[in-house]
Amino acid sequence: MKANELRAKNGDDLQKELNDLLKAQFGLRMQHATQQLANVSQIRKVRRDIARVRTVMKEKTAK
Repeated sequence: MKANELRAKNGDDLQKELNDLLKAQFGLRMQHATQQLANVSQIRKVRRDIARVRTVMKEKTAK
């Protein structure tokens, strides 16, 4: 997900997106722990998406 797409969303949508990403991260961590995850790079992508969402949320509260 790109930052421009995130900036177009409102606060509620961003919070929902963050919750979805956190659930996805948890699922990926569990798959990795049980050695069911084939593509480990997904964890990194989700982590970065979480950081992007949180950054945009901070930007919106600062305005």
